[in-house]
Amino acid sequence: MEEQFDDIRPYYDSELQEAFEQLVKDQEFLSVVKQILPADVYEHLPEIFKSIKTQQEFQERIMKPILEDLLASRGSVLTGVGFDSNDKTPYLYVSNHRDIVTDSAFLDCLLLRNHMDTLQIALGDNLLARPWVRIVTRINKSFIVKRNFAPQDAMKVFSQLSSYIRHAITEMKSSVWIAQREGRAKDSNDVTQESILKMFAFSGTGTFIENLKPLNIRPTAISYEFDPCDYLKAMELQQKRDNPDFVKSKADDMRSMAIGIQGKKGRINYTCAPCINAELDKIAAQTSNRKEQVQRVKDLIDQNIYAGYIMYPINYVAYEALTGNNQFYDKITTEERMSAESYIESQLAKIDLPNADARYLRLIFLEMYANPLMNHYHIR
Repeated sequence: MEEQFDDIRPYYDSELQEAFEQLVKDQEFLSVVKQILPADVYEHLPEIFKSIKTQQEFQERIMKPILEDLLASRGSVLTGVGFDSNDKTPYLYVSNHRDIVTDSAFLDCLLLRNHMDTLQIALGDNLLARPWVRIVTRINKSFIVKRNFAPQDAMKVFSQLSSYIRHAITEMKSSVWIAQREGRAKDSNDVTQESILKMFAFSGTGTFIENLKPLNIRPTAISYEFDPCDYLKAMELQQKRDNPDFVKSKADDMRSMAIGIQGKKGRINYTCAPCINAELDKIAAQTSNRKEQVQRVKDLIDQNIYAGYIMYPINYVAYEALTGNNQFYDKITTEERMSAESYIESQLAKIDLPNADARYLRLIFLEMYANPLMNHYHIR
């Protein structure tokens, strides 16, 4: 019954050549990749595509070099904790969400570095503004999360997504990545949506906990030293404050994607916590109340993500500026403090709103970098 997933699943390996043929005829795709691929690779792209037989091979030969070059050209260092090349268990990686594209891309890069199979990636259809983007993402093991649908179709969409995630992990033996919430946490206060957990469990036939366990959930903390979209997120929060009906355009999403990919991130770390199945058993033993179980699983994932954060100088500087508390003053040097302060000012200067509320925007910006620290140290 895999046909039920045809409109959302990644391509099968047998479908890659047809997809590649579409790409090499798309002038917009060719103009984009010409800017990011080495000249010798770009010139021979049709031949390279013809030689690629699997998605994993596409990622190893095309995506990983692009990501490694991106990291090197931006002076970024990518590190990871919790990766074991001997562990073949398929997991559901549930992480905080900072960047539209690179959250999952850099996780894949770490898996490839460790000679591990890459992930199937949950991607909202609101980000697939161009036909070639949809093709590339499906080649790159992305499955589609439907965002725009009629209210009467909600249950059908919910069920299909839940069933596909379960199918990918339990039948295809493929790991999956999904963010802990719909959309990025603009203020970096990362909280798992209960609706996401209910969606995970929806396709099972047992209790809430019994339905979660086969998914092998691993909470994953993503820590970027800098978020190149920080000023855009601050702008969006003011726009929503001033107009509750404000909705970003597709052009806004594309701009965030481009800046997120190309912008300065500094140091980047992924900390993958162990699978939470043992903790799920404890929750089941403590309470049979489904509402309480959902809340406890949510808290469990959140706490694992908070514990995995890496703190950088800007987090300490933002916390001090926001709260006036200097309890972490000795954590960083004077030079690091000055550099972080300079970064904050330079990013705030990029904000271009006709009615910019400077005080509010600075407050939001500081919260973005202080919230991970406050959650990590439980000092709210």
